[in-house]
Amino acid sequence: MKHLLKSTIQIAILAPAFCAMPLAYAADEVGEKDSPHTLTANIGFFSDYTYRGISYTREHGSIQGGFDYTHSSGFYAGIWATNVDNGVMYGNTVEKDLYGGYVQSLTDDLSLSVGFMQYFYPHGKHAGHGTINRGDSANTTELNAALYYKNFTLKHSYALTNFFGINNNYSGNGNSRGSGYTELNFTSKLPVADLNLLLHVGRQTVHNYSQANYTDWLLGLNKDFTLAGSKGWNAGVNYTTTNASDGWYVDAKGWETGHDRLIGFIKRTF
Repeated sequence: MKHLLKSTIQIAILAPAFCAMPLAYAADEVGEKDSPHTLTANIGFFSDYTYRGISYTREHGSIQGGFDYTHSSGFYAGIWATNVDNGVMYGNTVEKDLYGGYVQSLTDDLSLSVGFMQYFYPHGKHAGHGTINRGDSANTTELNAALYYKNFTLKHSYALTNFFGINNNYSGNGNSRGSGYTELNFTSKLPVADLNLLLHVGRQTVHNYSQANYTDWLLGLNKDFTLAGSKGWNAGVNYTTTNASDGWYVDAKGWETGHDRLIGFIKRTF
């Protein structure tokens, strides 16, 4: 569920590369194409699908991919999909994300973006599926805004809908509309082996459910490379951990989803 552009976040965390700048601007600045339109695709293999520090595949691996459209004016849109574990997301096994927005350069070093993210679970199973405590749809809509300054990204996401199905019938404390996630990311090229460094900290708050609030941290290293003459490859490893409540962030099989883990991945953008 990964961020400004899901695809750009995935470069480091998959997911969720936390980039200092959306892919639309990065491609435009280096002048790779004369056309104002850019269309890319990405596919990757990951040891876990981790969303804001929480495991959604129980470390059983995931295949993730999507398409991104960007325009030189700053508009972008994309679609992305991954498998999820049925015990984590109410019996759903697939997640599809639709996102879009606009990026505006304010100075040479400072940019601003606004956008939306729609998380969609095509199996349509609600929170509390199969129980009397049936919650809302897991489908969730967020608005987001971000500032990019040199290697830093500060971003906030705000849920317009109940946060992944959490409502009064499911959990008893009311609806969860207005939940938010604030994150600070830092990326840099290291002088060793041409590696990319990623540092991340984020704070998730769930409206009316303080027991579900938590902070997550991530440290990642990844490398861009060419394989058999084909460009666009990236591989790396991330370490992530949270202080999420084990009593709240536990799946239907009793597996604690917020514990620390290493995530390895390889992906290609083309």
